[in-house]
Amino acid sequence: MDTTESPKPLIGLTLEELRGVVAECGLPAFAAKQIARRLYVNRARSIDEMTELPKQGRARLSEHYCVGLQAPLAEARSTDGTVKYLFPGVGSRDVEAVYIPDGERATLCVSSQAGCKMNCSFCMTGRQGFHGSLTTAQIINQVLAIPESETLTNIVFMGMGEPLDNLDAVLAAIEILTAPWGFAWSPKRITVSSIGKIRELKTLIEITRVHIAISLHSPYPSERATLMPVEKAMPIHDVLALLRNYDFAHQRRLTFEYIMFRGINDDARHCRELAKLLRGLDCRVNLIRFHAIPDSTLSPCSMAQMERFRDQLNADGITATIRASRGEDVMAACGMLAGKNNQES
Repeated sequence: MDTTESPKPLIGLTLEELRGVVAECGLPAFAAKQIARRLYVNRARSIDEMTELPKQGRARLSEHYCVGLQAPLAEARSTDGTVKYLFPGVGSRDVEAVYIPDGERATLCVSSQAGCKMNCSFCMTGRQGFHGSLTTAQIINQVLAIPESETLTNIVFMGMGEPLDNLDAVLAAIEILTAPWGFAWSPKRITVSSIGKIRELKTLIEITRVHIAISLHSPYPSERATLMPVEKAMPIHDVLALLRNYDFAHQRRLTFEYIMFRGINDDARHCRELAKLLRGLDCRVNLIRFHAIPDSTLSPCSMAQMERFRDQLNADGITATIRASRGEDVMAACGMLAGKNNQES
């Protein structure tokens, strides 16, 4: 029986964790920053590229560690330039990252879990069940392993899974993306989307300066609960009460994501109640066209109705925009490519 331990990935390690690695390998403390630079600035693909380290030091490092990059398993390219990448996940369930070019912006939507516990009725990922949380290495790999990596301008934690249900790994990934020894990005280039796990949301707001996006989808708690069962455990009114304690007028942006479903949440009554619910918060509402998923009774509302809804929100003092629909020809709904790949394997 082979008991050889697989090398551990270096990507996904924070500077503090790298200090532990270099101490373990008998390297000087300053080597931690050298390794971090090679990983996150120079985008090294092997330990042999870390020529600042002595040859014997690289050999010792290679005994237990590797850079850890994993290429995508598959990709699907849209006619609009959107690319959906498939990566190894957890528990035999693959995960997705979506590259979205838009003029001078190049956004990557990353996954934080394989599957999801939240079971939202409109979400393909939730139908796949929960298979496990990704490691920080698996999250950062999505950023480093795509061909467009070095041209990225923004990251959104809005892929498969609930980011705040994997808070430690997501916080470590944010640290790597924003720290001067890492990618050195401004936190304004990062958005974390959540259903509103209250304790974890409070931690995220207080530890980081990233933008926040909250999944809302109905201003009426009873109706929201039919779309998002989490409403029963973490009511949107409690989420809003927490958010009102923080200043979103400076440094960061607060957005409410609102998927529009025909005949469900798209009429004037919902619009008025939504404006009333959010009044006094420095925020915006992002109206999203529903990407239909198999065997769902939900359907997208018309663009004309979305425009009326947007215009009324703006008239009521709530900044509202319509998110451009991207990548529908490559199974744009989150989790569809991963689900298809697992069915075929």
